[in-house]
Amino acid sequence: MDELIDTYLDVYEQTQGVLPGRLEELGATYREQGHLTRDQLYDLAYENSTRSAYHVESNPPDRCREVTANVRTVEGDFSQIQLLTGLSGFKAPTASAVLTALDPTRHAVVDTRVWASLDRLDYLNGRKESFDAADYVAMIEPIRSIAVESGYTPAEVGYALFAYDEDVREGTLH
Repeated sequence: MDELIDTYLDVYEQTQGVLPGRLEELGATYREQGHLTRDQLYDLAYENSTRSAYHVESNPPDRCREVTANVRTVEGDFSQIQLLTGLSGFKAPTASAVLTALDPTRHAVVDTRVWASLDRLDYLNGRKESFDAADYVAMIEPIRSIAVESGYTPAEVGYALFAYDEDVREGTLH
């Protein structure tokens, strides 16, 4: 598994995935401000899922600050994702990007590609095209186990799994 992570972390830079450096910058801002603004959430959503980003603009600015401030005080992966998905334009994959920005040592950006890689590597069973908070929990548990075994962060494992699927997938994504 270490070799897979090593190889595909390098490959990730060539994918269409969200840029780790951008998430690191946003995470620093998030920790400093204690919340994210609607504009910051829009930018993140646009990088993560351009098709649904415009929905973020329908959230009242105060609600964006309130929800993202509250996420920092809530324990539990399910609860954190569930809280973020209460905002328009945020499904579990985009919400996972917010959590990864906040704490890449605990979270990973997840999506169809990450699920497919975990399935291909026998950590999960079956294909998925849409995700909720329970699915995030199902994905983050093996990602954290892989991280512990490999010495990488969950965020890095997630990036590598994304790139792995992009490299080995035959046919279309959906």
